[in-house]
Amino acid sequence: MTAARGSVRRQVTIARPPDAVWAVVGDPARLAEWFPGIVSATVEGDERTIVTGSGIPMPERILTVDPLQRRFQYRVTSSLFREHLGTIDVLALEDGSSLVVYGTDADPAVMALVIAGAAGAGLRTLKQRMESTEEET
Repeated sequence: MTAARGSVRRQVTIARPPDAVWAVVGDPARLAEWFPGIVSATVEGDERTIVTGSGIPMPERILTVDPLQRRFQYRVTSSLFREHLGTIDVLALEDGSSLVVYGTDADPAVMALVIAGAAGAGLRTLKQRMESTEEET
């Protein structure tokens, strides 16, 4: 019997236009700017390697960077996962603000919970960063 897959979703509303939020979220190299525990993100082609605060490199494959839908998808390819899919969507709200939704599907399921905790913190950091500046980043 194999462990069940886990699926989690976190979201936050940001009082900034979706294109401004997408400029940060949609750039795979900028992850360390808003995701706590990540000290760097290096992108080569469709491969991204993040390095955690403890110095552990985590290889990923970038699957989707869609500026029209404002959707970013990636797959962690580390041996810690049997399977993984991360999706970040930046949605336009009627008042001109943004809804950012971060979803993770993972096997083993416990890894989805680990990412969900970090993603929640990351979205809070992103909100604080985006709302504290009026600059287009």
